[in-house]
Amino acid sequence: MKTVARQMFRTCNKLFSRKTLNDVVEAHPSNMETAAQMDNIQHLTSPSHNTSVRDSIHHIEAVMERAHHGGGWLLSGIICINILILGCALVSGSAFNSVAITAVHRQIFLIILLLLTMSWMLFYTVFTSRKDEAVSFRDGHAGPAWLRAGLLLFGLLSLIMDIFKIATAVGYLHCDSAVKVAFPVVQAVFLFVQTYFLWIHVKDCVQLHTNFTRCGLTLTLSTNLVVWMAAVTEESLHQTDIPDLNYNVSQRMYRASFVNKKCNCSYSACYTLKEASYYLYPFNIEYSLFASAMAYVMWKNIGRLVDDHSHHKIKFRIGDVCLGPLTGVLLVVAGLATFIVYEVDIETGDVKKTDKALLIHFIMNIVIVSMMSLSTVIGCIIYRLDHREHVSEKNPTRSLDVGLLVGASLGQFIISYFTIVAVVATEARGYLNALNLTWALLTVLQLGLQNYFIIEGLHREPFHGMQEAALHTNAHAFQGRPEIIIVQESHKSSHFLTSSRDKPSWKRRVLKEVCAFLLLANIILWIMPAFGARPQFDHPIEIQFYKVSMWTAIVNIGLPFGIFYRMHSVASLFEVYVIS
Repeated sequence: MKTVARQMFRTCNKLFSRKTLNDVVEAHPSNMETAAQMDNIQHLTSPSHNTSVRDSIHHIEAVMERAHHGGGWLLSGIICINILILGCALVSGSAFNSVAITAVHRQIFLIILLLLTMSWMLFYTVFTSRKDEAVSFRDGHAGPAWLRAGLLLFGLLSLIMDIFKIATAVGYLHCDSAVKVAFPVVQAVFLFVQTYFLWIHVKDCVQLHTNFTRCGLTLTLSTNLVVWMAAVTEESLHQTDIPDLNYNVSQRMYRASFVNKKCNCSYSACYTLKEASYYLYPFNIEYSLFASAMAYVMWKNIGRLVDDHSHHKIKFRIGDVCLGPLTGVLLVVAGLATFIVYEVDIETGDVKKTDKALLIHFIMNIVIVSMMSLSTVIGCIIYRLDHREHVSEKNPTRSLDVGLLVGASLGQFIISYFTIVAVVATEARGYLNALNLTWALLTVLQLGLQNYFIIEGLHREPFHGMQEAALHTNAHAFQGRPEIIIVQESHKSSHFLTSSRDKPSWKRRVLKEVCAFLLLANIILWIMPAFGARPQFDHPIEIQFYKVSMWTAIVNIGLPFGIFYRMHSVASLFEVYVIS
């Protein structure tokens, strides 16, 4: 180790005397333990940023030290996997078994996880983050303002949900466990602690206590995912309403966790508060997923040496677009109107009103996905005409966005393809079956096109970055003519002052219009299933083909991912909008 350290000292002297950092890496590849550490050193601050030799040597030594302590990654991964599997087993067992494993057992497990996670967050905030060399670098791409604002909004609505749950559980204290009061109380405190922690520290690239921090972040990640699984299961069981198709299926299997005839609330407002809390479950679900994503980015950034100045500061401007937001708002209003009609007619239980509600719902969804597919095709054509370079720098946030986008879309793909198979195999007749099949086919097309559009947009260089790079290239091109450089430098500042006020090119405007429209369209496609629209159970063709137990499992697994896909698409489209 000492020999390697001496070599690194010599390397640093050469680095700051006559060689660039890339030359050093190529000349001394043996000093790097892994290819990942080479990527980290390439992100060191250059001499032009006034970083001293001693600080750079210290960071290089830190990289070498971390190369010999890679077991933290493995240990943190093992912790995460074990907590997730155990949590999944407890959540599933408490949902369908009201005797051996109850909701109380699941909540005790969640309380323990929440308390452990809060303890680690407090330790990190009080001890680790306050060390002088703990956070030497911050990732400018991690935790953008809109993501933290979304976390704060969903956290506030989740807090209201916990208040409703506390008020409901207090009414059952005389005949039910006190754990059902303690859990929402602990979860409310957890919301405060975690929101503060992520708001302040999401950009940290931790260089100290790395192994312990990795384990703490995977604990945070797994805790949020288990809370997400519990919330999704409760909300799905509440929304699952199997029609009577002469199948010997007891509804109590699906609602055993929510109905207890032997225990009555001590005041009349219990039922109202309980039902109101279910309308806030979608926000709690999204909060858990937002927090999980931010914890994962922090975990990936542990030990990274990044240059925060490489992040382009791009401002959000809505004045550049008009047609896309206007069309999207009209679509949201129309979707909300049809969703309300759907919910009212389905609740009546009348067969004619149910068919009418399904007809309106199918037509509305077909119109939405058709317009989305058409606009996405236009956006993809603009990409073919666009000559922006693809981003090549390492960015865990962008990689996570792409992975979540593709992974979450599988849930909606599964439901759509199972519907296609059921309708085609049974040769079902009637306008409702035809509309259902059309909706499934168009959804598959729209998902594929939208995934391509978003991924391609996330990997393009921002337009502002391209302008800055062009000016930098022109300056080097005229290096031998100082009089041109003087003129160019004198006009550079005025160029940037006026460029922001100039109207964007037609390609940029079209891309922004498409992004704005798709963003609003995904919002209405998130609202309808998130707040109770379940045509998969109201239209019986799939239940008759796959039987109740199989189709219920397919929908209750695939639909939560499909709902998350729509919300994640909104976030990703906003990112594409601001860089276009």
